[in-house]
Amino acid sequence: MTPWIDQQIVTADGLRLHVAEYPALGAERGPPILCLHGLTRNSKDFGPVAEAIAGNGFRTLAMDVRGRGRSERASDPQSYRPAVYAGDVVTALDQLGIAKVAILGTSMGGLIAMALAGMARARLAGVALNDIGPELAPAGLARIKEDVERAIAWGRAIDLAEAADRARSINQSAFPNADRAFWVDFARRTFRQRDDGRWELDFDPAILQPILAADAAIPTPNMWGLFDAFAGLPLAAIRGSLSNLLTAQTLSAMRARRPDLIFAEVAEIGHAPLLTEPAAWVAIEQWLGRLVV
Repeated sequence: MTPWIDQQIVTADGLRLHVAEYPALGAERGPPILCLHGLTRNSKDFGPVAEAIAGNGFRTLAMDVRGRGRSERASDPQSYRPAVYAGDVVTALDQLGIAKVAILGTSMGGLIAMALAGMARARLAGVALNDIGPELAPAGLARIKEDVERAIAWGRAIDLAEAADRARSINQSAFPNADRAFWVDFARRTFRQRDDGRWELDFDPAILQPILAADAAIPTPNMWGLFDAFAGLPLAAIRGSLSNLLTAQTLSAMRARRPDLIFAEVAEIGHAPLLTEPAAWVAIEQWLGRLVV
């Protein structure tokens, strides 16, 4: 196991954010890799993957976006938006002394990467998108909103076993073949234990407010211009075969637009692959190979 270093950065509006840094084993082979999680997740999602990437000779960082994990929660819920998150990433790079970074982004993390392509393209050395693309299926967006609302309504779990049951209830359609041990581990990564012994989801419930403010008709922006801004960068895309957010048609259009796109589809997985699946890891290794300097 590669030990990680607890890094702290301070955003422009004064929030202290957590970054788990996994130093490269041996000489660094390429740019640092920044792992960015999905809407309700946190840096714990990337533990095994970050260790493996660091083991391949890349300094690897996994960031808790504001309002998640060990990072502080925002006083203004309207700051829970990809453009603000992207600004936080630029601040983190500046404070950590990183000129360029390659981003491995799951779901919302990929949206942050696209936002960076529009506002700080020169800071990007490569991008790998996990179950996200420049078009978002309305059915997938509606399902994410519904799942977050259900999770918030449930409140706290009595113990880890109940947390695992709740995690399975919400996410089973994405991992239909998962066993009990999987859900216990999933709960450990997505919940945190309080001082009173109960378990609660490891994010600020207010992250949903900007989505609710957009009304029930969730916007489905066209981000092909931002996708095109990745031109010249090593680019990978991974999709869960059961995903209802990144459709097979969108992935096909991405491949047509970028014939050099490294891609993988993970069988019997929905939104979003954990990236420890063999097919996903093969694509990540190929992507890392293109980042070698």
